[in-house]
Amino acid sequence: MKGLYFQQSSTNEEVTFVFQEKENVPVTEDNFVRVQVKACALSHINTKLLAEMKMEKDFFPVGREVSGIVLEVGRKVTFFQPDDEVVGILPLDSEDPGLCEVIRVHEHYLVHKPEKVSWTEAAGVIRDGVRACTALYYLSQLSPGKSVLIMDGASAFGTIAIQLAHHRGAKVISTAHSLEDKQHLERLRPSIARVIDVSNGKVHVAESCLEETGGLGVDIVIDAGVRLYSKDDEPAVKLHLPHKHDIITLLGVGGHWVTTEENLQLDPPDSHCLFLKGATVAFLNDEVWNLSNAQQGKYL
Repeated sequence: MKGLYFQQSSTNEEVTFVFQEKENVPVTEDNFVRVQVKACALSHINTKLLAEMKMEKDFFPVGREVSGIVLEVGRKVTFFQPDDEVVGILPLDSEDPGLCEVIRVHEHYLVHKPEKVSWTEAAGVIRDGVRACTALYYLSQLSPGKSVLIMDGASAFGTIAIQLAHHRGAKVISTAHSLEDKQHLERLRPSIARVIDVSNGKVHVAESCLEETGGLGVDIVIDAGVRLYSKDDEPAVKLHLPHKHDIITLLGVGGHWVTTEENLQLDPPDSHCLFLKGATVAFLNDEVWNLSNAQQGKYL
């Protein structure tokens, strides 16, 4: 049985993918299950995080979002039985690649797959679904009637977050980075309160949000990255992003700012403004739920 692995050169410049033979070993750990993989999503391999976590290997497993059928369960497994249909995200320290016929994984990294969801859909949305739930339910305590600004709503993560926010009864505002993105967002049902087209760089996000909320500001902001400096000092890939001051300006009293900007820097005036608003800042880490207990303990 073969599995796909990722290999990075010593200079971190050259990347290769190789197939390696794996032994089809039975479940020996009490809380592990064997799963026959039906679908696997290909997501970005965060080599920077792996280096920070001291988890670098000669060969790193490829593919972590998987769906499949349970073949065998360990002695202490309580959530699953053979023939159950499951979906989950393999932990960073998993020895098995998702791109393999059969994998072994701890039961806590799996959930039951809904019957009407296909194998491909389940594996394709699980990561962004977990991210959206984390941002809305855990980091910002979304409740009915709240106003939510979801940046880059036409992305996979943004589209899921919009649907979850609508399901909870929130008022949703979103940004579009192209005409195609805008048309996609305008076709969503329930409809979005306002789609802000930022593709031409002429529309001010903060002004649009304050206008939509009657000057009160939004209750929750989920960004897709922010600019920390002036446009002249930022790389081209970040020029379409709002400045951190825009986010602080459009945030309402008691608001929650959920950011994906891992290197966010807040100056004393920024912190003071957030203090006056009673606002909070939370960081959305893609891997926060997926690091094994042992690795979390080592890192923290």
